[in-house]
Amino acid sequence: MRDLNSDDHAVLVYLILILLVVGGSMVISSRGQLNKTLQQAAIWGLIFVGAIGAYSLRDRIEASLYPERALISERGTASFSRARDGHFYAELEVNGKKLEFVIDTGATDIVLSEKDAEYLGYPVGDLIYSGRANTANGVVPMARITLDSIILGRFTDRNIRATVNGGDLDTSLLGMRYLERFRKIEIVGSRLTLTR
Repeated sequence: MRDLNSDDHAVLVYLILILLVVGGSMVISSRGQLNKTLQQAAIWGLIFVGAIGAYSLRDRIEASLYPERALISERGTASFSRARDGHFYAELEVNGKKLEFVIDTGATDIVLSEKDAEYLGYPVGDLIYSGRANTANGVVPMARITLDSIILGRFTDRNIRATVNGGDLDTSLLGMRYLERFRKIEIVGSRLTLTR
């Protein structure tokens, strides 16, 4: 179980105060009916314990609902859950806009689909597709661009080279050009952790 931070302490105090107010009002309103009061107290106690349990598991619940959202720790790590399809996805802010990537340690570059490049404001029709890349879909044309910024939680990087894939690419790839900015890439079970 992780250590409580100041926000966790504040929520715990708030929940205890709610329990005291609800419990106190129940005792005052039902002074002659001890059995009914004890039943209501037990129900509220179970609700309280359930709320604390759900709050303590909020990171795990959020990670399973939104695997592309990184859990950023105070120690300088970003952690991702494996999605149902077996891949790791990351939602980053690129040039001020949210964009989803597949984390791909086999890709040399940051590779944008044409759709994502257009979404970021790059004129896809005016790009020069002078490069070529061997992909699972065969040889595809590639155009070089420079991303103004990439933000992942509290990590910000600027002026990063990337490429736009001229072939069929559904989801942009977060390759080694970005991942090498981290000191360590670790996969343990269904979690991928990047350490700055």
